[in-house]
Amino acid sequence: MPLPLHLLAVAVFAMGTSEFMLAGLVPDIATGLGVSVGAAGLLTSAFAAGMIVGAPLMAALARRWPARAALLGFVLVFAAAHVVGALTTSFAGLLLTRAIAALANAGFLAVALSTAATLVAADEKGRALAVLLSGTTVATVAGVPGGAVLGTLLGWRATFWAVALLCLPAAVGIVRGLPARATAPMAPAGPSLRSEIAQLAKPRPVLVMLIGALVNAATFATFTFLAPIVTETAGLPELWVPVALVLFGVGSFVGVTAAGRLSDQRPGIVIVVGGPLLLLGWVALATLAAHPVALLVLVLVQGALSFALGSTVIARVLYEVAGAPTMGGSYATAALNIGAAGGPVVAAVALGSGAGDLGPVWVSALLVAAALLIALPLLRVVAPRLGHQPPHPGQVHPSRST
Repeated sequence: MPLPLHLLAVAVFAMGTSEFMLAGLVPDIATGLGVSVGAAGLLTSAFAAGMIVGAPLMAALARRWPARAALLGFVLVFAAAHVVGALTTSFAGLLLTRAIAALANAGFLAVALSTAATLVAADEKGRALAVLLSGTTVATVAGVPGGAVLGTLLGWRATFWAVALLCLPAAVGIVRGLPARATAPMAPAGPSLRSEIAQLAKPRPVLVMLIGALVNAATFATFTFLAPIVTETAGLPELWVPVALVLFGVGSFVGVTAAGRLSDQRPGIVIVVGGPLLLLGWVALATLAAHPVALLVLVLVQGALSFALGSTVIARVLYEVAGAPTMGGSYATAALNIGAAGGPVVAAVALGSGAGDLGPVWVSALLVAAALLIALPLLRVVAPRLGHQPPHPGQVHPSRST
């Protein structure tokens, strides 16, 4: 994979750290700002909601900008939002900074996904997506647990300062690492904006986006409220929360890496095998979470299965919207974050029900079950093998590069 793709992953790492870090900070933020744990968990939903709106909006705004300038601008706005978030003393103020950061993150990821597709062969979108998402998974391995430890030792505000600092090397990498063609406008010619938006009127892209949203909703439903499960249900000390986050991150890195090539050539295998295993894993976690060893093992496994299945489905979105070269990345981003916004909202409701701390896990199981009920009967439609799917108009699949 090209070096610029890995440099983009560095920025995704910084942003992924911010997006996921609240999973280990929810209780502290709730205490520090005088709100309930459920309300603090909605900061994740606010961030994801901003990304849903921001992905197509920012992509449309930036489609005539040079990719390098757009990516750099989004990173700097993202950093500034975290500086303000570290200084705010109100929950409403923190909520606002999360929304602004989300818009910047959405714009960056949408442009990055579209740029990544131009850096690889037409039949390697899944592998390119895996490289970008590796930045997110490394964030869950190192950045998020590190933020949780930093928050435990110095308070949750310290993690916001840390994310702002992480954006600086990412910005340098964008300026120095992207190829010269990234300084040209993203869409000097090609499909019109109306034509690219019309891709969403086709049933296959919408179907695949729905499945991706359900899978990601399941991931975020439990991940957002993992801290109380570790400390309250399993009865482990607070410092075990970063350990659980590391295990989830290690699993997610393994899952997205292993699924990278399969998501291009045989996505159906990942869905047929990984989907049912993911469902069984959520049920097992809900049943065995009171046992610390079982909880930690299942967190690792669920991280791998969630990201293997999720990245495969999102890669299918990029293939299905190949006719939208500048907006396609925003559609994939929106699918991810519709799930990331909806999952914690439903999980927060379940958290206040009789299911208690395990309510979010049962929500995850139900969401994956819904995704499978849609995907499995329509497997040949949502996940055709690359060589057996009808090409999009004007699309030519080059021979595979090595």
